[in-house]
Amino acid sequence: MSSTPIIAGFYPDPSICRCDSMYYIANSSFEFAPGAPIHGSADLTTWTPITNALSRESQLNVRMAPPSTGVYATTLRYHGKFWLVTTNVLECGRGQLLVSAEDPEGPWSDPVYVEGAVGIDPDLCWDEDGLCHLTWVSSVPGLQGIASVPVDPETGVMLSEPRLLWQGTGLAHPEGPHLYRLNGWWYLLLAEGGTERGHVATIARSRTLDGAFEPSPSNPILTHRSTSDPVQNTGHSDLVELEDGSWAVVYLGVRPRGRSPMFHVNGRETFLAGVAWIDGWPVIDEERFTPTPPTHSFVDNFDSRKLDQRWISPNVHLQDFISSQTPAGIKIDAPKEDEPQGMLLARARDREWIAEATIDVSTGSCRFLLRIDSAHWYGLVVNETSAEAVAAIGPSIASLGHLAVEDSRNVTLRITVREPGENPLYPAHEPDLVELSILTAGGDEQILATLDGRYLSTEVAGGFTGRTFGIEPTAGAIVAKRISYLTLENAGTPGCERELQASGANKT
Repeated sequence: MSSTPIIAGFYPDPSICRCDSMYYIANSSFEFAPGAPIHGSADLTTWTPITNALSRESQLNVRMAPPSTGVYATTLRYHGKFWLVTTNVLECGRGQLLVSAEDPEGPWSDPVYVEGAVGIDPDLCWDEDGLCHLTWVSSVPGLQGIASVPVDPETGVMLSEPRLLWQGTGLAHPEGPHLYRLNGWWYLLLAEGGTERGHVATIARSRTLDGAFEPSPSNPILTHRSTSDPVQNTGHSDLVELEDGSWAVVYLGVRPRGRSPMFHVNGRETFLAGVAWIDGWPVIDEERFTPTPPTHSFVDNFDSRKLDQRWISPNVHLQDFISSQTPAGIKIDAPKEDEPQGMLLARARDREWIAEATIDVSTGSCRFLLRIDSAHWYGLVVNETSAEAVAAIGPSIASLGHLAVEDSRNVTLRITVREPGENPLYPAHEPDLVELSILTAGGDEQILATLDGRYLSTEVAGGFTGRTFGIEPTAGAIVAKRISYLTLENAGTPGCERELQASGANKT
């Protein structure tokens, strides 16, 4: 079984489609903007970022979204053009949100809403007559559970009354439905058991949508529950027919570490397996593919006219608080009173890594931080005179060390994430260690704090997201000159920038 994700880091709830010889995956994004990231691949094992489908305020408003709300599971389909349907739980009363595009790179349309389809996890499927069916987890009174209705995807108008379908095998939280029309059957694929250690994928079929669904005799068709597999929480899957007529499935999983109950820190990630159809049922083959993940290392000097799509912010679109671009970098403004806090963040995608930020704080202050949410973060708080290491764990916020700033126009801060030392007799409790440090003008590293990584895990913080890192302005305006991210086999190796340049990693 491959323990290597095809899309590593906080990319959960994958949905896949094929257009000719290309494959595309969309993922959930929760409270972050832009939302609904899309990757593309020609071989299913190597995936390249393409765009974020929900990149405008007119498409996505998450300004008041608490952590782990906002954009829930998406479904991406190709039928004449590309269609993406999802739920913004902040406005779920409007129904499911549906956008379309001629090209996956966009531009994606402003949304239409399927009024009355209140709930989460929508799916789209077209039958032989070209009729589009919306399936979702309905929370409508009197229609609670897995529901389906024909719709006009251009307008979002329901074309008949919704009906309830199969509700799963009886495990908790049947959700994430995907409906397929194959060989005269309707197949309904579900996630059950919750998105934690009991997560599974199950499937049933029926000749008609009004008839009884027959569960697969092999349910659950995918799960790692109660095993020692390094990938856990497997489920929320989506099937795709390949160009050669064979089939594959994408699904989410996590890679927990540390001592029991174990902790995952990079969020729910996207994995791939093969599928064989046996006696009319899909059978998962986790050995078929061997993904080769790309390097996630980068240096961003912010000298491009357009920000790379890796950059996201909770609640606020980036253009709302990045006020200008200068020859030295980008100017980032702290929020005005009663405005949401904007942050320039990227997903942390690896087990061991070093990130550095060079910042001008001569007219403001900021944090260079690693976070799960607003209540769980470690960071370096820097202003014109000093840098301070701070840890926030729920209601507790602790100052861990100070150092004077030598040049407020050129401060370089570093976050290092590394695995704890191995001891076969006493396995480490923590999944990793987080070091917060500042670089002196002479290039020496001054470590201000070393922290237990489990407090920045989903098992501690709760919710559905993963770690992100980057800059949070706290007062005035700062200039981000450079942010780099380097994955390391031996975390703590000095000369982050030199090693990254030697590695040949792409720069933006």
